[in-house]
Amino acid sequence: MVRRLATALLLLLLIVPAVVMGGIAYFLLVGFFIVTSAWEYVQMFRLARFQPNALITVGGTFLLLVARAFRPAWTDWILTVLILVAMTYHMYAYECGRQEAALDFVIDLGGLAYLGWIAGYMIDLRELPQGAWWVMIVFPIVWLTDSGAYMIGARYGRHKMLHRLSPNKSWEGFGAGVLIGTLYGGFFAFAYTRFGPLHLQIWQGLLMGLVLSSVTTLGDLGESLIKRFTGAKDSGAFLPGHGGAFDRIDSLIWAAVIGVIWIRLFLL
Repeated sequence: MVRRLATALLLLLLIVPAVVMGGIAYFLLVGFFIVTSAWEYVQMFRLARFQPNALITVGGTFLLLVARAFRPAWTDWILTVLILVAMTYHMYAYECGRQEAALDFVIDLGGLAYLGWIAGYMIDLRELPQGAWWVMIVFPIVWLTDSGAYMIGARYGRHKMLHRLSPNKSWEGFGAGVLIGTLYGGFFAFAYTRFGPLHLQIWQGLLMGLVLSSVTTLGDLGESLIKRFTGAKDSGAFLPGHGGAFDRIDSLIWAAVIGVIWIRLFLL
């Protein structure tokens, strides 16, 4: 727990200034975590003896993020070219004797789609009008939800949610996380309207907190699916007490997508 808290504090010291400054600083921070997650994604599948191409998946993820941040009109054709390059490479691999080349191709596509495209919504969130404030609503709701679910679940969890996919998660922890995330959504709506530039009703914050805290656990479970399949305990180990980069942003990926869509539809 001490290592988790120390790492979390260090991350906050890096994240908050980058969110406030935006631009290159925010891109470098988010890009580092997403590209590192892509590398971890490739390594996890290699544990299961698959052979995704790291240059295509990791390099392609980086290219998609650069385009998303600085040349949005380029993202479609970059993704298209990457898919065709991946297929060409794995056709050659099959011709050279790699029997599972088609599955390797699908793994590369999954990495490009999930981390190169969908995780890019973390950049889109900051690009919204008053984007720094939206980031500091969406991301903290997820962090507080996860923390509440972890603490309450570890102490009082009795009823398992998913025995195979994530045996440590309980309904008690999930319920506590949703309650905490919902309440903090209302708090942020009040605080950022009173002391910041946003114009939100408390009920809007509560509803947004409810949606985010209820759904973003699927991001955590989605990464668990990959870890269970490949036999990995964590995606990596460079964050003491927290695992790898993918372990840290799994829920934030879903939060960014949901946040961008929700804000654009109902709050702007």
